[in-house]
Amino acid sequence: MIRLPKRFYDEIVAVGRKGKPEEICGLIGGTKTEGIKSVKEIYVLENIDRSREHFSMNPKDQLEAVKDMRKKGFVPLGNFHSHPESPSRPSDEDKRLAYDKNASYIILSLQDEKNPVLKSFRINGNISEEEPIEYI
Repeated sequence: MIRLPKRFYDEIVAVGRKGKPEEICGLIGGTKTEGIKSVKEIYVLENIDRSREHFSMNPKDQLEAVKDMRKKGFVPLGNFHSHPESPSRPSDEDKRLAYDKNASYIILSLQDEKNPVLKSFRINGNISEEEPIEYI
């Protein structure tokens, strides 16, 4: 389970809407206790691909985000990105590029921009499992 402060949900949705039609992306950091991932910080990063169908995070920004997490005593929990024109589920490319089966992959669908859908997944190869999100 992921515990996500509502303010981070709001920020991801706002950044996703602003970045549309391109995908937006970033990292999430926080703490893990007894199977619960508590998001304490999100890091909106540049999508250097500038694409509506995929993303690549700026490596320099990724490194800075991880350094900041460590400085604050947090651990990397996973990442987030948007699907401006498709549902909130891992694409074949998302599954192919998922490097850590323990990470959370949060996907924001803006297919219906008035009704954004944010879901989290754990991905292991071609298998994805939805991970519950608790908004706090």
